[in-house]
Amino acid sequence: MGIALEEAAPARVRAALPWAPEWCTVGGALHGGALMALADTAGAVCAFLNLPPGAGTSTVESKTNFFRAVRSGVVRAEARPVHVGRSFLAVRTDLHDEEGTLVGQTTQTQAVLTAG
Repeated sequence: MGIALEEAAPARVRAALPWAPEWCTVGGALHGGALMALADTAGAVCAFLNLPPGAGTSTVESKTNFFRAVRSGVVRAEARPVHVGRSFLAVRTDLHDEEGTLVGQTTQTQAVLTAG
């Protein structure tokens, strides 16, 4: 899809997705599924970076709110951990257009999977 990681640290993950006609709905708006893929990618990397050594993760819940259509430019995602626990992680990802306007927000809950 052309998602690029711009920053990856446990406290913040930033990623970008350029607008492209193949990811759009009628009217040239970036499809919600494309925005969710961007948010899910940034959120998953953030969750992974906050896992204990040897653990894995799996999404158990994901909710997205869409606020504005994106019809050009690049969408940037910024994911931050909201809760890092032994059993679950929660990550919030904000999606902004090139002007810095909030166009969507995703909250994910990720299970912490450990061996044993």
